[in-house]
Amino acid sequence: MGMDLLLLDGGCGLCHGLARWMAPRIASGRSLRFLDQSSSEGQAALAGPPAPRRRMDTVVLVRDGKAHVQSAAAIRCLLYLRWGWRMWFPLLWLVPKPLRDLVYRGVAANRHRLFRAPEEGCPLPQPIDA
Repeated sequence: MGMDLLLLDGGCGLCHGLARWMAPRIASGRSLRFLDQSSSEGQAALAGPPAPRRRMDTVVLVRDGKAHVQSAAAIRCLLYLRWGWRMWFPLLWLVPKPLRDLVYRGVAANRHRLFRAPEEGCPLPQPIDA
């Protein structure tokens, strides 16, 4: 299987900031590639795995060939990080999915107002192979 992918909205300041924050915190031995959903490579990746929803207001995490969206994708991102961050995964996973997704959709609906878009476009970090 190929490298796991995190597909983000390239015009979103929250998505851009998340990718830049995550990149240096990825654990040794794990790799994750960040892609802009609107790029040709991002569109090709979205055409591959079946995803329940392919909308620009959700991140899509392709992990082990399976696509995850909304809170499931966001929380699974913790699995790529060093232990101090990764330990939050089981705790957040215990929150019922309808409640997690409600919070996720609330943030997604307001992200462009709350977070300024990156001025330089979407220079997402390159994968770090540990």
